[in-house]
Amino acid sequence: MTEKPNPAEKFVGIQVSPINFIDEGVENLLDILKDRVGVNVLMLGTVSWLGLKTGRSISHKLDGWPDHGVPEPFAMKGGAYFEPDPAYYSGTFIKDYRAKDPEFEGKDILDMVIAPAHERGMKVFIELMEPFFKYTGHGSTNTVDIPNLAQAMEVDIFGRLGSDPSTSHPDYRNWILSMIEDQVRNYDIDGVMWCNERNSPLDTLIQGGAPGDFSTHARREAMERGIDVEACRRALINLYDFVQEAASGKEFADGAFITFIRTLLANPEALIWEKFWLERNKDLDRELYGLVKWCKPGLSFGLNVWNRNHFNIFRRAQWPWEEQTMYADWVKPITYQHQAGEVFTKELGFFQKTILRDFSPDEATAVLYRILGLNEAPYANVIAAGMDPDTYVFGQCADAVKGVNGKAKVFMGLGVDAPRTKPETAKMTPDIAYRSVMATYRAGGHGVVLAPNYASMHLTNLDGVAKALTELGLK
Repeated sequence: MTEKPNPAEKFVGIQVSPINFIDEGVENLLDILKDRVGVNVLMLGTVSWLGLKTGRSISHKLDGWPDHGVPEPFAMKGGAYFEPDPAYYSGTFIKDYRAKDPEFEGKDILDMVIAPAHERGMKVFIELMEPFFKYTGHGSTNTVDIPNLAQAMEVDIFGRLGSDPSTSHPDYRNWILSMIEDQVRNYDIDGVMWCNERNSPLDTLIQGGAPGDFSTHARREAMERGIDVEACRRALINLYDFVQEAASGKEFADGAFITFIRTLLANPEALIWEKFWLERNKDLDRELYGLVKWCKPGLSFGLNVWNRNHFNIFRRAQWPWEEQTMYADWVKPITYQHQAGEVFTKELGFFQKTILRDFSPDEATAVLYRILGLNEAPYANVIAAGMDPDTYVFGQCADAVKGVNGKAKVFMGLGVDAPRTKPETAKMTPDIAYRSVMATYRAGGHGVVLAPNYASMHLTNLDGVAKALTELGLK
């Protein structure tokens, strides 16, 4: 039996694109979300080049168009969907990043939405994700119309430009700080949701890439901390060579896993670089939290936490919940349950090509499930079955609640029609939505955020959310 939450503390958020308000009308869409679904917090994507964040459905070819909005592709250009104030951008060369989509000419999404949302008792949070440029096909860096952006890119172990801007580059880092200060000071928003989805050097290695960041600015930061940059670079090259050999099928006398450990122990500087990178990555989160609290101490700041953090053994160790409470009022663990089998098997695939190459898929799945505390369908079925709300959502919520130890709220990120990339991936249903909400509160969660974007959600599936909220006394 789920104990009913306090309606006065209700937090039912939804991630929504600016284009949704153009397509469906501000007043109409707010009424649908509030009255039909029970939403009282909007997570509004205000700056992005990612179709997943600020576009229409990116999986319409596989999933069809949802039962609302405009059933046509949106040729999204991306950028800022509010009007940046030039006064805040003196410390960066990235100044003109206003979205140039014709649908938004002369329109400021925050000006459009905040007042009518507040009139309905709904809060408005800005939602931002770094990297802002990602995912080939709907937001990759080389499609972004920002002059000189290439000059701020990461540099890999071989001296080549990477695919993402360097967060150590002062112009790029200052731009992020500027865009958030601009919105916090100039708009009557109620909070900020920040998402950090950067691959670490070790992540990049396991995925078959050449890690960074060895740009001039990152090198300088490392040397200021007494780190031997060249020793770290050489160590990562040695690990890169091992991963490439493992992926190509080379036989190792002691097996791939033992050889990986041996190579890592012989190249400890790789872990020094991983730790340096990780701390600088977390520093950005901490800086943004401090910035928001300096501008408006009472403004809510939360972290949208990557699901890879609970599907990857290294990331699970690197991102403990209690540490994140030092720079967040709340956390939103991403649990896109119907899509989760696809995400997990992709993560497993990277390990299976490299350090877990000598394990069968079933063996590797069982090992990772045990280590990560998962109790889901076996490898052969997990994509088609997805992950069960009563075990997966409940378990991740319970872990987060235990982890934050009363120092932050837990608002579960529940997948509703999260984009599928394979036809065999489990489809969303109203029952999955219903059970996900109920599992959240049963596990001690403090609220929910419906994700990743209203643009792809079916209202019939959102009705499952509404049913749960009604039973819980929140609607």
